[in-house]
Order: sequence, then structure tokens, then C-alpha cells
Amino acid sequence: MTADAWSVEFARRGEKDLERLDPQVKQRVLTAIDRLAGDPPSAALRKLTGRPESRLRVGDWRVIVELDLPAHTIVIQRILPRGRAYER
Repeated sequence: MTADAWSVEFARRGEKDLERLDPQVKQRVLTAIDRLAGDPPSAALRKLTGRPESRLRVGDWRVIVELDLPAHTIVIQRILPRGRAYER
């Protein structure tokens, strides 16, 4: 992939989800997002079936992201526990 790092933006819901996390979980999620920004779309991302988003797995948590390919931007939509991540 390119050596260019991608920028990361948080949707309003994603920001709120991040604020509510325990400090340890928050740090793990932010580390995973930083790693993804260095080399997206990496093997860590899985495209969600029937939806425009992809998911990044961080332990029992799921980070729902949308990739803006032309702008090289990762938009964090939601950060949810596994059991709630795929509900609509």
C-alpha cells in the first residue's frame, strides 16, 4: 500500500462512543485506529455485508468505519461492544 498515512475523522456518534469507554479500552481502540491509519485498508478491516461500512475488531469491541478513498480519510462511525455492533 502507499506510505501515505490516512487521516482519521470521528462522526458525532463515534466521538460519543469513544468518550464513554473505559480508559483501558479507549487506549486499545485508539492504538488500533492509529495502526489502521498508517496502512488502510489493511487486513484488519472487514467489509460489512449489505452495508457501506467496514469493521475493525479490537478484542470484544467493534469500530465501525467508512473509508473515503479519494480523500484518504477514515471516518469512525461507531465504537460498540460486539453484541450491539451489528444491530440496525
